[in-house]
Order: sequence, then C-alpha cells, then structure tokens
Amino acid sequence: MDHYLILLFTGKKVPWAVPRELWYLYQSTTGKTDLTLEKLHRKYGPIVRITPSIIDVDIPEIIKTIFSIKGDWLKTPFYHGSSALVNGQIVYNIFSQTDPVQHKKERHPIAKLYSSASITNVEPHMDKVINQFCGILEKRFMEGENAEKAFDLGQWVLFYTWDVVGAVTFSRPTGYLEAGCDFDGTLDAADKAQDYFIFVGTMPFLDRLLDKNPICHIGPPGFNTITGIAIKNLTNRYQGNDSDYHDPETPDFLDKFIEVKNSKPDEVNDAQIISWLMVNMIAGADTTAIAIRAAIYYGLKYPRVWKRLEEEILAANFAGRTPPAYKEVKALPYTDAVIREALRMVPGVGFSMERYVPQGGFHLPNGDFLPGGTVVAMSPYILSRNKQTYGEDADDFRPERWLRDEEHSETEEEYEKRLLSMNQADLSFGGGSRVCIGKNMGLFQTYKVFATLVTLYEMELADPKKDWKVVNSWFNRPEGLEVRMRKRV
Repeated sequence: MDHYLILLFTGKKVPWAVPRELWYLYQSTTGKTDLTLEKLHRKYGPIVRITPSIIDVDIPEIIKTIFSIKGDWLKTPFYHGSSALVNGQIVYNIFSQTDPVQHKKERHPIAKLYSSASITNVEPHMDKVINQFCGILEKRFMEGENAEKAFDLGQWVLFYTWDVVGAVTFSRPTGYLEAGCDFDGTLDAADKAQDYFIFVGTMPFLDRLLDKNPICHIGPPGFNTITGIAIKNLTNRYQGNDSDYHDPETPDFLDKFIEVKNSKPDEVNDAQIISWLMVNMIAGADTTAIAIRAAIYYGLKYPRVWKRLEEEILAANFAGRTPPAYKEVKALPYTDAVIREALRMVPGVGFSMERYVPQGGFHLPNGDFLPGGTVVAMSPYILSRNKQTYGEDADDFRPERWLRDEEHSETEEEYEKRLLSMNQADLSFGGGSRVCIGKNMGLFQTYKVFATLVTLYEMELADPKKDWKVVNSWFNRPEGLEVRMRKRV
C-alpha cells in the first residue's frame, strides 16, 4: 500500500511519506484533535479522508442514517479499548460492545432504569450530594478568611459528579468532596484511561499489546482501576459490608442491577453487572461535569447572558427549596437555552465517532460512493459548528438561537423547523440505537446543580479576560474555571 502525507486529504499520492495512520495516532496525543480536524474541514470541505480507511464527514442530514435506531451502521473496533481485562478475559460493556445483537441483549434489561421517570426516583441521592457540595463550597471559599477567595470551581464540580455517581450507584459518595482532592487517584486514572482509549482507538491492535496483554500489562492505566472499584462494591453488597450506609428502602443502581440478575439468572451474571457499573462510573461523571462547567463558564463570560439567566432563575423562587426538581428547571426557557448552547460549544464527546458503512455501500449527498466496510466518522464538535444548521455565528456562544426569534418575526412553524434541524445535528450524547444510556441522568444533574448555584450564590470569573482551556480527549476536559462566589443576601 502506498503511504500518503497531507495531500491524502485531496486524494493526491505522495509516496514514501509518513503513513496517515501514524499521523492520526499522533493527533490523538495532542489534546487538540478537534481543532486540527476543524481546520481540515474548513480547508477541504465537509468530506475529509483522515486515514486511507477513515472518512470524516460534516454532513448533518445523514446523521439519522448513520446513527439510526436500526443500528445497521456498526461500531468499529475503535471502541474495544474501553473494555476491561478480568481474570484474563476481555469483558465488553454496552459502550465497547460492537455486536448489535449482544449489545441489545446487554442494554435491554437495564434500559428502563435510565428513563426520565426512573431517574426521578434517584433524585433524593442527587439532592443529598448537591447540598453537601454547596456546604463545602461555602465553608472553603465563602466564609471567614476564605471569603471571596478565587478557586477552581471546575475541579470541585468534578469532585461533585464523581461523588454523586457513587451515591446513585452504591448509596455512598466516593469522598472527593469531603477530601477536597483526588485522594485515591481514580480521577487521574480516568483521564489517562480516556487518553489511552483514543490512542489505541486509532490503531485498535495496540490495545491487545498494551492494556489487554494477558502476560504483561504495558503502558498507562486503562479501565482496570474503575473495574476494581466496581468489583469491590459488588462484593461488599453481597457480603453485607455496606449496611452502615446502604438503605434498601432507597434503592440504588447496584440494587437494581442485582434485581435484574436475580430475575434473569440465565442471562445476567456478575461480569455483566460489573460492566454496567463501569459504564455508570466512567460515563456518568465526566460528561456531567463538562456540561455544568461549560454552562457556568460561558454564562459568566457574557454578562448580558448571565444577567438574563439570573433574572429568570431568581424569579422562579427556588430559594428555600433547593435543589429544585429537574422538571422545574427544564421549564425555564432561557436557562434551558443556555445549557443547550453550552453543550453545543463543548460537547461531552470530543473525538470523532466511527461507524462501518453497511454492505451494499452508501452514496453521499454529493454523489460520492462509499463501499461497504468503509469507516465513516462524525465529530460532535465539528457538527456543532456547522453554519448551515446553526447559522453564520455558529462559532459564537448565543443561547438565543434555541429560542424563537420574535425580533425578526420568526413564526412558530419556522422556529420548530429550525429547532428540529439543530436537534438532529446534536451528537452530544451520541445517537440512534447507541445513544448514551446515561443521558437523562447527566441532564438531570446539570439542570439541578446549575439552577442551585445561581439561586444561592453570586458568581464572577476571577479574570474575565482569561479564556479557559479545553483538552480534547474522548471526553473533553475543560480547565481553568477560576471564580469567586458569594452567598446571596
């Protein structure tokens, strides 16, 4: 096979250049793959060949085809890197499983646990941790000699989301808020696992040589740290060692998973429970933290936005009854628009999502034919900046795009059509049969925490002129949300 360099993007061959697979492998380590991909799309258009076998497309109208309920565009081995090695065997989870039949078998028994109605049942677990979160912020950064002290709120939001995952999954916060640090190294390991995941995803065979090597584990930590936490908590539940904090009258996800196993012993075993627990922990914390941090950062960055946001939330009279219910916050139109826009600016998933073209091939809208087996990738970041969908100001933070434009006499019908187009281009939580199972849990927390913080506290960026940094990995990692906070009088 010939090797190609930059001109591969236009289809022109340059022999003896660095293989594009190695270029993609390198890009995965830079923390800026999304920005590089954006430059390529702006230069070459909506169709970019990033390796000889992978086509990255920025064509929103084909999302519903590629990410469909049918699920006939299969996941590629890119996703296998998020599996775990347990007792020498590779254990796939509902995210890493690429076999659609097996995926349905693993997802179906627990899907109803993640519906909006079911997540409402675990809101009490969330509320306890939100109240703890607020109490710790007040003590550390708003009282006594620490009053109005600048601090990294983004880091504390991450402590909260990991603690609440522990609460809803195991009935006990993990302890990061109380400790005020990553006391057991799990958060750092999770970041490294995400970086490792996209690294080996560009060349999936590497995972077998590194993290899944049965003879000698090589390289940075994969997902085995998270696996260990899942196994420990499952063992404690079976042995009754968690009775001092676990109340069966307020069931958590582990209770529900064990119920599923007991009702279907021939289909569900402990390895399956462990894989479900892993997905809860890995996907439940980071993506929620991204959304909360983005809503706060962009809101504060634009004073006109924050002013209107404060007016709406304070008028809702949540004071004295925080945290508010998710459905109450969701009903606030401008607050909803700010959160939607924050998710657009910083989608949880930062890397392109791959799918195989089905047998028979596929014609792109421009007439190009892609044979079956071609890998097509779509980036939530690139799609979220598509100007045909979001307007010429797609690079700007403007929550009003999610509302009806009454100033320019937009009709309700025109607005609904435009909103549908934006919704269909949104891959923040994936799409189709493989949409993120924890989407509702993440949204519940984002709306509840955001409204609680705005209700209780005045906030400002420590340095309004300073931009934060977003490290691109599988999950984006925003850094630098430095703020000052005061209790509202």
